[in-house]
Amino acid sequence: MNAVEIEQAISELAAQPFDRAEFPFAFLEAFGNKATTIKKLRQGASNASDVSGGVLQRSNIHIATCDAGCVDGTLKALRDSPKTAAAKAKFILATDGDQFQAEDLASGEIVSCAYADFPDHFGVFLPLAGITTVKQIRESTFDIRATSRLNKLYVELLKDNPEWATAERRPDMNHFMARLIFCFFAEDTDIFHGEGLFTRTVEQISARDSSDTHHVISEIFRAMDTKLADRAAANIPRYANGFPYVNGQLFSGSTETPRFSRIARSYLVHIGNLNWKKINPDIFGSMIQAVADDEERGALGMHYTSVPNILKVLNPLFLDDLREKLAEAGDNPRKLLNLRNRMAKIRVFDPACGSGNFLVIAYKQMREIEAEINALRGEPDRRSDIPLTNFRGIELRDFPAEIARLALIIAEYQCDVIYRGQKEALAEFLPLDSQNWIFRGNALRLDWLSLCPPAGTGVRAQADDLFGTPLAQSEIDFSNEGGETYICGNPPYIGDKFQTSEQKDDLKTFKTGRQDVRAVDYIAGWFWKASDYIKHGGRFAFVSTNSICQGVQVPLIWPRIFRNGQCIYFAHDNFMWGNNAARNAQVTCVIVGVTGKGESKKFIFTDETRKEVANINPYLSAADTVIVERSSDPVSNVATMFGGNIPRDRGNLLLSAQEKQELVQAYPEATKLIKPILGSNEFINGLQRYCLWISDEDAELAYSIPPIAARLANIREYRLNGSERGRAGLDTPYKFERTIIGHHQTIVVPSVSSERRPYLPCGLLEPDVRVSNLALAVYDGPLWNMSLIASRLHLVWIATVCGKMKTDFRYSNTMGWNTFPVPKMTEQNKADLTRCAEDILLAREAHFPATIADLYDPEKMPENLRHAHERNDEVLERIYIGRRFRNDTERLEKLFELYTRMTNAKAA
Repeated sequence: MNAVEIEQAISELAAQPFDRAEFPFAFLEAFGNKATTIKKLRQGASNASDVSGGVLQRSNIHIATCDAGCVDGTLKALRDSPKTAAAKAKFILATDGDQFQAEDLASGEIVSCAYADFPDHFGVFLPLAGITTVKQIRESTFDIRATSRLNKLYVELLKDNPEWATAERRPDMNHFMARLIFCFFAEDTDIFHGEGLFTRTVEQISARDSSDTHHVISEIFRAMDTKLADRAAANIPRYANGFPYVNGQLFSGSTETPRFSRIARSYLVHIGNLNWKKINPDIFGSMIQAVADDEERGALGMHYTSVPNILKVLNPLFLDDLREKLAEAGDNPRKLLNLRNRMAKIRVFDPACGSGNFLVIAYKQMREIEAEINALRGEPDRRSDIPLTNFRGIELRDFPAEIARLALIIAEYQCDVIYRGQKEALAEFLPLDSQNWIFRGNALRLDWLSLCPPAGTGVRAQADDLFGTPLAQSEIDFSNEGGETYICGNPPYIGDKFQTSEQKDDLKTFKTGRQDVRAVDYIAGWFWKASDYIKHGGRFAFVSTNSICQGVQVPLIWPRIFRNGQCIYFAHDNFMWGNNAARNAQVTCVIVGVTGKGESKKFIFTDETRKEVANINPYLSAADTVIVERSSDPVSNVATMFGGNIPRDRGNLLLSAQEKQELVQAYPEATKLIKPILGSNEFINGLQRYCLWISDEDAELAYSIPPIAARLANIREYRLNGSERGRAGLDTPYKFERTIIGHHQTIVVPSVSSERRPYLPCGLLEPDVRVSNLALAVYDGPLWNMSLIASRLHLVWIATVCGKMKTDFRYSNTMGWNTFPVPKMTEQNKADLTRCAEDILLAREAHFPATIADLYDPEKMPENLRHAHERNDEVLERIYIGRRFRNDTERLEKLFELYTRMTNAKAA
């Protein structure tokens, strides 16, 4: 269950009559516990509670219901219960149906409220559903409740108005929802000069059977688009006259409203009765965006945009600099004034803005800094000099664009209340400014320079604004152009295999000097476009999947940026960018900031640490700017590494241990046709797997064995009709598509392995063992090559220049092994490394039958194996520089330097 579903279930529970015996089970069920789990607790099989009326769920919660007025004592009994500690309960909870008390035993946080109000605190208990509750989500309880209610209303309205669900009318529906959100917020914050004015008017004026609800709402909307002096002529009904003139194009145009059923009208009233003062525009936009998206609605409640993660972009991009300048200014009025004037001209531009999270957070952070300046200058009530129109975005879809603008409007009002007071905020809020700087369109096709003109150009934007009016005809004020521009955001990451033809065409518009641009990640377009923009000034920083700084993506993406005379000036190393919902797939991301050369200090951030460095290369390493190109041959004097054997058989050439045994028992002559085969999983986890390995000489024998003949017939059929490679190998269905073996020994290297392991788990195989295409191999290569592969030095290189699967290492022979720079080896060097490889193998053998996974678990690695690897590292690193490297940074610096020297020499 996600957070919205949990909130709905909890709210429904609170609305039902209190059932003392049933409450603990209903509460646990609301947090996603399965029926079988609840059944065991009911039967007492897993309920070890020693408190009367108690239910204890191990590692989760100890709940007890009690007589009226006994909540305090019951909570104490739960806290003092030895069973609570023994079961490692995270929470205790007591209620009598009137009062509700609970405690987070780890943090000591207390919840104490009326029973009917406990859904307001549901965020505290989200760990019961496996959802991590950081401060961000605790503060978003209202946003989750509001999203839940709005989703119900949205779905109900579409059901009652199917014509509004069509592609042609969906924008109208989304615009209607944006208007409602504004009304709910305005009526609870005195913008409408009457608490609950909108909800109360709809509830009192419209018929209970909902027959005219749409008409009443439509008239209210029409009033808010009509100036007070014009209302008599417009025949505005008396009940709508109490609403202010809003303008800002939010209520302009058609005021047609979908029809309401009784249920929809009830939902609207319930939504209006929430306390909309608590809305958090930082994350509300991304959550409400899911309401209008059919595909995203299934993940409703999973849209928590992490403010700390967004600040990882904005702080080093420009906010840290503003704060430093504020500290330097002290209480000097002139310096403070200069800083305030500078801030008034800063533009923040998000060319993939979605519902505006980056823009809202940037605006709120700048208002906070400005408020400090005003306080130091003795002007605490001064109106903000920071216009919303300086926070610009591009969004492909209409509803997120509307929500982005609405979120900025709400953020502006809330900041005015905080820094200037409610009276001043209300006095200047309405009518809304009709200017709008959230553009709809394809960001890779629009001209960014016209949307956010560089200093002094006076270029007019050419895109349509939010409500479809050509911007050349809009009332746009260009007088404030000319300040710094900071481009930021979280553009879409779409790998080349998942791009539509239109998206591939978007990338083809960029001249990169390479023919293989079709293989690039879609996000590259934003990097290239931003790079072209900041040639005129400014900086940019984007969140991206880590793939753009790995493997083949680096030579595809980064040369074009560097040719523009730019450099990476800050980077956040791998971190997880996702929401806090259980089971939601997270993405391993990096943040990369780019500016003109020589303009800034350079910093690499890892977790919460910041390190100043001399240079950051496109692999986000503190080394020279080197781009490692895929190589078909090793740049060093090492053996060739190949991919494993490709079956292209739809599984017919492969056998499980049981299938192998059954086949040999029935047909002993098949024994000579069967070989052990290993891929990454089998090698690392010690699994047994076999394959049919049939030579031309043994083909007749294979066809004489019925179960093998049947398998070969299946392969021929697949290669004839269904194979992605066409009819290749049609006449030899008994063979793997690619066959390559070692006659003496094979060094096997898994293609994917966990980044937790301190070394790459390579190994040595007997010549009888085959390697599948799910691993790589050096066939009959010298053993000292295994010493290289097993070294820390090689692991650091692979982690940097090869791609990753999430954060796991994804090994590549063309990117990792063939590019690995190895200095010239003497025969003694090779002998020493051969001995090191032998020692590693002997140390493993001493722990037979432990698997590679067991042996290389970082917390359980045997000491003799660890010592063998450390000895290997010492011998190898002394060959490179005559001593051990101090750290991985120094290792990479040496490797990049050596790679550059070797590839330049080869080119010459």
